Amino acid sequence: MRKSMPGSTPADRFGGLSTPVVDALFASGVTVATCLAGLAYQPADWRPFDGLAALMGCLTCLPLAARRRWPMSALLATCAGYTGYLQLGYPPSLLWWGPVLGLYTVVVLRPGRWAVAGSVVTAAVVGFSGVKAPALPPLVVVIQPLLVLAGVWVLGGGARALADRNRQLAVLTARLRQEQRDRARHAVAEERVRIARELHDVVAHHMSVISVQVGLARYVFASDPPTARTALDTIAGAGREAQQEMRRLLMVLRVGADEEDAGRFGALVPGLARIGDLVDRVRATGLPVEVEVRTADPVPPLPAHLDLCVYRVIQESLTNVLKHAGPATATVTVEHRPGAVSARIVDDGRGVVEQSWPEPGYGLLGMRERVRLYGGTLSTGPRPEGGYMVQLTLPVPVRS
Repeated sequence: MRKSMPGSTPADRFGGLSTPVVDALFASGVTVATCLAGLAYQPADWRPFDGLAALMGCLTCLPLAARRRWPMSALLATCAGYTGYLQLGYPPSLLWWGPVLGLYTVVVLRPGRWAVAGSVVTAAVVGFSGVKAPALPPLVVVIQPLLVLAGVWVLGGGARALADRNRQLAVLTARLRQEQRDRARHAVAEERVRIARELHDVVAHHMSVISVQVGLARYVFASDPPTARTALDTIAGAGREAQQEMRRLLMVLRVGADEEDAGRFGALVPGLARIGDLVDRVRATGLPVEVEVRTADPVPPLPAHLDLCVYRVIQESLTNVLKHAGPATATVTVEHRPGAVSARIVDDGRGVVEQSWPEPGYGLLGMRERVRLYGGTLSTGPRPEGGYMVQLTLPVPVRS
């Protein structure tokens, strides 16, 4: 089974060369360096480094080209070549790097029993090279294989641990990138939902007002022109405000909007300060609305997102009264308390027995999602005495 060096890819080093090419160049380099060293180093009492020695050097070092594809086979081949080289009486100090490098690869790529088996074979070959050198004391012959094995295991174990960490980092990096992509998609989805909620609130309210006023204007167009003109003025005002709010929402979708545009359209964000305009527009449709604000002086300004949330809930509630309650009156009560703001919208439209209240639609769902986003509560439902009630409570951060 083919395996690559831990932490490497088929083309990650040496200018993009593939792993087999890199290993072939490495094995060729070791072979050439060994043969050149053999030609330059001719110790006495040893067989001269000749063509047969060069051939044995090739048999010992060239198998390293397959060290990452077949680590154990490459190690056994280098050990066999080195053993044959020693048996022919050549100097033992020239080719012993082949088995050592082969064992290093096995320790890195084949931990466990394969590394132990490779260590035994390598120790036997290195020990045999010591036996072939009669000048070495017996103690050195015994200690030399142990030192070689210890060095290879320390270096190979460190390389394997580093490769394991690199793989773990690669997995964590891929997981982090996926989480970032998921968060980005989630943020986009949340932004789309927020914009859709805002569009629903803007369009539903203003279109409801316009629809009522159009009906009124058509009804009294000939008999009561002043009332018709008033209705048309209300339609024009609702249209302008809807256009402004639509432009503000579309501003969010613009890429690279400058600060001047952001400030100009940011000033159009509705809030409780504009509740009077909202109520006047609803009153113009013929729905009596009373507003009561309960607060302690001075009233701390609400954060912009909470201010908009309260306004939208009141707007949607009055819009629902226009669409569903029939002839009715409505009361809006806003109360500022330490750490909270609440709004209560009630109407006295048709009673529960006489009216079949519609299933919750996008308006109520949008209100609930908006309120839940800011940690508030929203309760809605018909009143026993008739009509409908919407109760909102939002927590407000207390400024120190």
